[in-house]
Amino acid sequence: MRICVYAASSAHCDRAYIDAAHELGRTLARENCTIVYGGGAIGLMGALADGALAEGGEVVGIIPRFMTEVEWQHPRVINLDVVEDMRERKHRLLTGSDAVIALPGGCGTLEELFEAITLKRLGLYFNPIVLLNVLDFYAPLQAFMQQVIAQRFMNREHAEMWSLVDRVEDALPRIRATPRWREDARAMAAVRT
Repeated sequence: MRICVYAASSAHCDRAYIDAAHELGRTLARENCTIVYGGGAIGLMGALADGALAEGGEVVGIIPRFMTEVEWQHPRVINLDVVEDMRERKHRLLTGSDAVIALPGGCGTLEELFEAITLKRLGLYFNPIVLLNVLDFYAPLQAFMQQVIAQRFMNREHAEMWSLVDRVEDALPRIRATPRWREDARAMAAVRT
């Protein structure tokens, strides 16, 4: 299974987030999952890769050229694809993935997550999207998205496009239990009723 993981580059956040990223990397590697992530060496990105590499896991980094010019890439990720820009990076991260896991993060992580949700809504991505809700990080976002649905900017069915788990060990079982997204996604993408 090829898992796209969105993660922060911040190393200044609560240690619980970094530990969860490291454990996620270890867990996915032990389950023979290929991790595709942003290619960074620090913060949650670095911890994710370090955890997977410690277990002998396969890690693919997708990193924009400008980030390599300031040496943000992980030095031990040998499968590192250097792309031209952030748009290509996002496309390459998601293409061919069997699922998405979003660790806590800032605007870059949230942008990637929202792009995946948007593509799923439009019937361009059909696989599970799981938010790792460490320390209730995604609880405010979940409440906001429920407001978006209540205000009729999205259909009630759209709430099924993602799910939250509180523990690392629940991420893969949730992915495995999540059915492929609806083939009629485009027909219900617009809010009409």
